[in-house]
Amino acid sequence: MRDFRKLDIWKNGIELVKQIYILYENLPNEEKFGLRAQITRAAVSVPSNIAEGCSRNSEIEFKRFLEIAIGSLFEIETHLLIFKELCLIAPENLEPILVSITKEEKMTNSLITKIKTPKS
Repeated sequence: MRDFRKLDIWKNGIELVKQIYILYENLPNEEKFGLRAQITRAAVSVPSNIAEGCSRNSEIEFKRFLEIAIGSLFEIETHLLIFKELCLIAPENLEPILVSITKEEKMTNSLITKIKTPKS
């Protein structure tokens, strides 16, 4: 069993949640139960799936939860691009979050690759 609190991908996931909640406060109230709710759930899902995967005893299960976290990252990115298309978010507010998402995706993919590689 791994200590998820020590993983940089989990720490970055928590920071991403914070960024999304700050963004959330600037979105129109009419989106409260639409895209707003979806993006916050997806954001919380990232570090939550990383933590849950750490509780698993097999590498295959851990890898699966990391893959779910990546799926949530793609979902967040899609929501942000929809916000942009609907002019609900300024490009200057979007860019730092997209950078965070890309960093998290790369780090998570790197860990998945390490898990796939047989230990010698």
